[in-house]
Amino acid sequence: MGFQQKEENIMNYKFKTKPFAHQLKALEMSWDKSVFAYFMEMGTGKSKVLIDNISMLYDKGKINGALIIAPKGVYKNWYDGEIPNHMPDHIEKDVVLWESNGGKKKEKELESLFKTTEDLQILIMNVEALSTKKGKLFAWKFLSCHRTLMAIDESTTIKNPSAIRTKSIVELGAKVKYKRILTGSPVTKSPLDLFAQCYFLDPWLLDQQSYYAFRVRYAKMRSINVSGRQIQIVVGYRNLGELSEKLKPFSYRCLKDDCLDLPKKTYMKRIIQLTDEQKKLYTQMKQQALAHLNGKVTTTATVITQMMRLHQITCGHFKADDGSVQEVKSNRLDQLMQVLDEIEGKAVIWAHYRHDIACIVEAIKKQYGEESVVTYYGDTSIEDRQKAIREIQNTESEVRFIVGTPQTGGYGITLTGASTMVYYSNGYDLEKRQQSEARIDRIGQEKPMTYVDIIAEDTIDEKIVKALRDKVNIATEVMGEELKDWI
Repeated sequence: MGFQQKEENIMNYKFKTKPFAHQLKALEMSWDKSVFAYFMEMGTGKSKVLIDNISMLYDKGKINGALIIAPKGVYKNWYDGEIPNHMPDHIEKDVVLWESNGGKKKEKELESLFKTTEDLQILIMNVEALSTKKGKLFAWKFLSCHRTLMAIDESTTIKNPSAIRTKSIVELGAKVKYKRILTGSPVTKSPLDLFAQCYFLDPWLLDQQSYYAFRVRYAKMRSINVSGRQIQIVVGYRNLGELSEKLKPFSYRCLKDDCLDLPKKTYMKRIIQLTDEQKKLYTQMKQQALAHLNGKVTTTATVITQMMRLHQITCGHFKADDGSVQEVKSNRLDQLMQVLDEIEGKAVIWAHYRHDIACIVEAIKKQYGEESVVTYYGDTSIEDRQKAIREIQNTESEVRFIVGTPQTGGYGITLTGASTMVYYSNGYDLEKRQQSEARIDRIGQEKPMTYVDIIAEDTIDEKIVKALRDKVNIATEVMGEELKDWI
């Protein structure tokens, strides 16, 4: 099929949601290829491209199954949002979300994927499940029953070639003809991150069948002595032009800045689960809050005070009886760092609590360097605040991230040097949310903007973000009794 005819066929496809020009280009390059890499920055809609690709292959009779593997923070969004929003209505499908401990009802739902049917069977798994024997065996059974496209969303999660999950996914990938990887940032720390991702697609794509041969070709190594033992460390890279050329035949690189037709604003969610320690504390605090509120006049202010205590636990800390702040093991900071790995350029990060800002800054400095981050909150001096604004606006500056609170940094300042904004946690005041969003949406902003909310599943976090996105001012528009139901 000629390129022009292929393009016309794609243009005439019955999409559920109209693709943007860059999404069409990605489909033109990839839809019938056995392997392909969507190296598309967060906010450019790579999920829709994959769903359209799956739909086209199914309609052509090439596949009857799809296995989508994604990190815990996003895999449920495929089930709740991406597939319902973008897969054409004419496709009859069974979509099942993997859960290892979902009870008999979930087991029955998972087993339904193996029935004989003409419908498209879609299994969505979290990447962490592929580190377990149970998860791997189930995926193997699914692939054995269907002609499947297998896709790894946020594929930098398999960049470590020695990790159990990576080995399992590579092994599973050998059973399928169609494979895709999706990530906004294929090289999070070094070009060596590419090896395992591409090896999953096809061991021969990069002409190096082992990670060590790949490293010899593209990294400069030096031997150092550690405790009497010689070890090799990477001190630089080489032949990167050659590596870039090898990627081109099976990949599409797309940056948000290059997409002139993107909507002005895109809102995204990253879902986290509470740790066992958080769940226990959250349940205890919830019972105490309800006991405190029962039998009393339930005002909005008193309920919000109880909600704030629950909210703090979802953020990974709580205030003890003696007034000290106690840490609680949490997945929130790890999720933030994953988000930052996926974006290009600069970003604004808002947090509701001072304690969180200190943790965020420490983590960013550790990963991106001391000069990569500045702050704008109550403890930041006036002089440092002005410097922070200058640094985030300066395209030549090493500063990539500004971390602050909406109550301090959400008013009056211009941060258009960034086009991505992450809400590590949210408060309850709609005005502060709207004002803080506007810091990157001002005169001088020439890029599409992406807003990301990190949300703890099955907690008041979900209700707070939904209310703010629906433009409801929780503090003044929601009555105390109604808020009590949130708890």
